[in-house]
Amino acid sequence: MSRRNPFDEIERMFDRMNDQFGRFDEMPVPATQSVSVDLADAGDSFEVTADLPGYDREEIDLSVADRTLRITAERDESSEESDGDYLRRERHTQSVSRSLTLPEQVEEGEASASYTNGVLTVTLPKAASDSDSRSIDID
Repeated sequence: MSRRNPFDEIERMFDRMNDQFGRFDEMPVPATQSVSVDLADAGDSFEVTADLPGYDREEIDLSVADRTLRITAERDESSEESDGDYLRRERHTQSVSRSLTLPEQVEEGEASASYTNGVLTVTLPKAASDSDSRSIDID
C-alpha cells in the first residue's frame, strides 16, 4: 500500500493557479480607470491631490461646477517589437477619470491647480457664507 504525498497535491494546486494567473496577462486593460484622490480641508479652501503618473500637463482636463470637481486624463501609447521576420505594433488609449462631490460650495473662478512630478494638486477656495441672516421672532 502506497501513501499519498500531500505535497504533491499542493504542487498541482499551485500549477493550476499559475495557469489561471497567466490568463490575466492576456486580458486587455480596461479603457477607463478611476483616479484615487485625497481631499483635505485647509480651513478657507479645499485641497485635492491626485496621482497621475505618466501623463503630460496637456493631457489632463479639470472642471468644477455645482460642488463637483471632475478630473479626466487621456493619453495614447504605442509600442513596437521586432523579432526576426515578425513585427508587432500595438496602440492603445488609456484614460482615467474621477468626479468628486465637494462638501461645501467653492469659488469656481478662484480655483487653481498645479502638476508636478505626476501629482496634481487642486486648490478650491470655499465660497463665502452668507452672513446676511436675520432674526426671526417667535410669537
